[in-house]
Amino acid sequence: MAAPTVPGTSPLAALEQLPRATVAIGVLGALVIAYLVRVALRWFRLSHVPGPFWAAFSSAWMVKESLKGRQPLAIKQVTDKYGSLARIGPNELVTDDPEVLRRMMAVRSAYTRGPWYDAMRFEPGKTNLFAMRDEAAHTKLRNKMAAGYSGKENESMEGTIDFQISQLVSLIESKYLSSSDSYRPMDFAQKAQYFTLDVISHLAFGHAFGYLVEDGDVYDYIKITNSYIPIMMIVANIPSLANVLHSRPLRGLLPKESDKLGFGAFIGVAKKVVADRFGPSAKSQPDMLGSFIRHGLNQEEASGEALLQVIAGSDTSASTIRAVMLHLLANPVAYRKLQQEIDTFISSGEISSPIKDSEARQMPYLQAVIKEGLRILPPAGGTFFKEVPPGGDTIDGKFIPAGTQIGSSPLGIHHSKKIFGPDSELYRPERWLQADPEHLAQMTNTVDLVFHYGKYQCLGKTVALMEFNKIFVELLRRFDFALANPEHPAHIANAGIWIIEDFWVRITRRGG
Repeated sequence: MAAPTVPGTSPLAALEQLPRATVAIGVLGALVIAYLVRVALRWFRLSHVPGPFWAAFSSAWMVKESLKGRQPLAIKQVTDKYGSLARIGPNELVTDDPEVLRRMMAVRSAYTRGPWYDAMRFEPGKTNLFAMRDEAAHTKLRNKMAAGYSGKENESMEGTIDFQISQLVSLIESKYLSSSDSYRPMDFAQKAQYFTLDVISHLAFGHAFGYLVEDGDVYDYIKITNSYIPIMMIVANIPSLANVLHSRPLRGLLPKESDKLGFGAFIGVAKKVVADRFGPSAKSQPDMLGSFIRHGLNQEEASGEALLQVIAGSDTSASTIRAVMLHLLANPVAYRKLQQEIDTFISSGEISSPIKDSEARQMPYLQAVIKEGLRILPPAGGTFFKEVPPGGDTIDGKFIPAGTQIGSSPLGIHHSKKIFGPDSELYRPERWLQADPEHLAQMTNTVDLVFHYGKYQCLGKTVALMEFNKIFVELLRRFDFALANPEHPAHIANAGIWIIEDFWVRITRRGG
């Protein structure tokens, strides 16, 4: 029965006559109902795709696994349990199907980068090639940068890598060689990143930042990024946070070029080098930055991409170098096979000193070792969500509505028993030498996805593979390595990239 009202009063006036507590309870109840309806509609939209129950209601599941440093493993467990297409968030799905990923990233695909990429901006209010979500602008910028990364306009690329390897060798010989009379352990994880940082800074700016010469963390870059990158990946799980952090009131909390150390210092260094290149007396240089400028990048674009080169080009390559060496040392049979192949090629005169990239590509076991390293710990372990285009899509027999975010399960793809065999969890380079041609092609095409594909393929692929083709040969032809702490050889966690620390080794000169 309706509450009586005074004749002639309006409904608003009648509402004002009710106790304030009653009104508050009514409003609160309406808000709760509206929220529950919204949650139910979000859940229902993708309810036909299986996944962890609570993951369908919030991003908390993704954030929790990211905080634990195990998101790629957790996502693999989800696809193993629920199927090739699984739900890990209110509007987020993941797949471990290489064909689906290739279709999403194909040059003419209507899929676009999702809000996940907003967290990959390094400077407030500015984007870069990796974070850019405008497809036309991305393609235009990518085309301007392709020649610089390919080496076509940077003829010193191979020589630069050779020089930095020689710097690493010199550092080992001067400070970290052990013998029967002395023990000088080296943190291989640290030195691997010093090497990749010096390579990419030398290629990008024409001179290295000097990590190997200093044998130290210049600008505290590694210390800061090991803290900053995990935060980026957590923020990527809640993209709205990225926009909040980049808003004007909070921009001051982000790294800035005036910082003396860390990420901000790198921003300052990149901007200074780029500014010099745009100065009135500047001359074109035969390096990556010179190529970018010749192909039309303006000063702001060049600064952003120079910074991206250092971050993206050093951490992922270092991860693979660490992973390969760690698994070789844990697998003495593979270690000796690679060393024997190196010795054989040296004795037959098939490789130079330093080894050429073209020569390394002819060494079958070396190539198997590298591919297996890329597979066992895919260097970029993020989800890289792409957005389903207007009209939706059908995947794994299920209709997926437009606007849905679909990411990858990197360990699910690269540890697939269907593709790599029943022992896919093991590091076994021989699988690449024993496979028939059709199976080998399938494995190769799958591992190539670590560099992404199509319109999103990593421009730094050529540089990374050249580093891998050289560094293991040059180290193992000179030195013997052994784990210093075999019971706990390294600390490994994931924050979008694999953070491998405390990887201590004992190094001796071969034949000594």
